[in-house]
Amino acid sequence: MNQNTNKTVLILGANSDVAKQAIRQYIQKGFSVIAASRNTQSLEEFIQKNSLHSKVTVLSFDAVDFDSHQKFYNELSVKPHIVVYAAGFLVDNEKALSDFKGTQQMMLVNYMGAVSILNIIATDESNKNLERIIGLSSLSGVRGRKSNFVYGSTKAAFTTYLAGLRQELTSRNIQVNALVIGYIRTKINEGLQLNESLIMEPDYVAKFIVNAGNSFTIVPNFKWKMIYFILKMLPESLVAKLP
Repeated sequence: MNQNTNKTVLILGANSDVAKQAIRQYIQKGFSVIAASRNTQSLEEFIQKNSLHSKVTVLSFDAVDFDSHQKFYNELSVKPHIVVYAAGFLVDNEKALSDFKGTQQMMLVNYMGAVSILNIIATDESNKNLERIIGLSSLSGVRGRKSNFVYGSTKAAFTTYLAGLRQELTSRNIQVNALVIGYIRTKINEGLQLNESLIMEPDYVAKFIVNAGNSFTIVPNFKWKMIYFILKMLPESLVAKLP
């Protein structure tokens, strides 16, 4: 019998391209999945197309409706063993600077919504199932760069939150991982001018979610690992010259 047969994964923001691939891969490893998203219709269509009904429960979840989060968690039929926060929102930096609504939405989805629901999940000590929390962050949050610092700031805040949450949950033997991701071929990046050689496919990134280990920071792809370490080490004077 697969050791994961009786384990459940809760994916928040499950309508993203990477999250959908993670659903497929978790099921292949024997997990049951609770897929939660604001757009349940798209999720249902994906599940029907891939014949995943028997292993997936679809629920409505709105990352920015903070008042609904406690009720959402309380009503889960099974408390999760693994939680993945995959919800995300992006507007380009120029628009974010000129229109605060876009900036606010990024803050709400990428950081505040995550903290709201993950605080609820993490502080429920009655859930003896909980083994791991994984947050999808971004290379954009490693250093402030003039091309994307507004979006990057929301991801930097999320990564910092996850780092502290990891320390908070260590005594309960609960792992926390931050997946620090570069460019992915997804709908959130459609229309952006990106280096084709650096673009990763959603199913490739999903493997790093499903197979997350003990390291806090997980950077998929060797090229992006090199970029990550370079960004971390560069002096500010050189970072300022980056696009």
